[in-house]
Amino acid sequence: DGVEYFPRQDITVVLLAGIDEEGPVKNSGSYNNTGEADMVSLLIFDHKEENLDILCLNRDTMLDIPVLGIGGKRAGTLFGQLALAHTYGSGLDDSCINLRQTVSDFFSGLHIDYYISLNMDAIEILNDAVGGVTVEVTDDFSAIDPTITKGRVTLMGKQATTFVRTRQGLGDGMNVTRMERQTEYMRGFLESLGRSLEESKDFIPDTYSELEPYMVTDCTAKTIAAMLEDYAHYPLDETITLPGENIRGKKFMEFHVDDQALENLVLQYFYAPKQ
Repeated sequence: DGVEYFPRQDITVVLLAGIDEEGPVKNSGSYNNTGEADMVSLLIFDHKEENLDILCLNRDTMLDIPVLGIGGKRAGTLFGQLALAHTYGSGLDDSCINLRQTVSDFFSGLHIDYYISLNMDAIEILNDAVGGVTVEVTDDFSAIDPTITKGRVTLMGKQATTFVRTRQGLGDGMNVTRMERQTEYMRGFLESLGRSLEESKDFIPDTYSELEPYMVTDCTAKTIAAMLEDYAHYPLDETITLPGENIRGKKFMEFHVDDQALENLVLQYFYAPKQ
C-alpha cells in the first residue's frame, strides 16, 4: 500500500520444535531421518513492548521445503508438510537448520536467532522440573488416560506428553485442535517456569543437563540463562495462529495458509514502517 518496511531490530526470535521421536537424539547416519516436527512455534520476544508473543504453526502447513542431497547440500525444494522439513538431515543440527530455513523462507526471509528442538521425552522432564503444569482440560481423555479429567488439572509425568501429543481418537482428531491444547499447555508452563526460576538458582543448569540428551540447539546453557534473565519478566501477550483451510489430500491432511493473512502477519510482527 505504498508503505516501505524494514526488518525489526528490537525482537529476538526463537524457533521451538517438538520432534515426534522417543529416546535420546541420535545421528541417522544419512541426510534423511524419521523425526517429523509435530510442533513448531516461534517465540517472539518483543524488547520494545517487553512482552512475549508465541506464533504456533500448523505442522500440516503446505510450503516449500529445502531438500538435502549428496553431501548434505541443498538439492532443490519439495512442496510438502512443514513437519517434513526436519526429516531432511541427520536428525541433529543439520535437520534443525533445514527446519529453520523452511520457516524463514515461509516468512519472507525472517531472521531466526536461535533454534531448540526437543524429542518427546523432554516434555515429561520439563513438566516435572517446574513442578507440574496446570491446564484447563476440555476434551474427553477418559478412553486414553482417565487420570486426565475435565476441568483444571495439574499435569504430572506422562500426563503432559499425552495432553500435548495425542490427536487420534480424541475429539475431531484434527491438528488444529491439538494446537489449541498445546497453546493452553504453553501458558501453564510459562507460569510454572516463572515460579521455578524464582525458587531455585540451580534450575537452569540442572534442567539443561537433564534435557541435553533429548535436545538439539544452538543455545548453550549460558545463552539460555542469559535470555531467561533478560526476558523472564516478559508477560505472554498473544498466542497467534495463521488462518487457512484444512484439506484432506491423497495421503495426508494439508493446511493451506491464507496468503493475505500471512503477509499481514509478517508485516505486523517482524517488520516496521520506515520512518
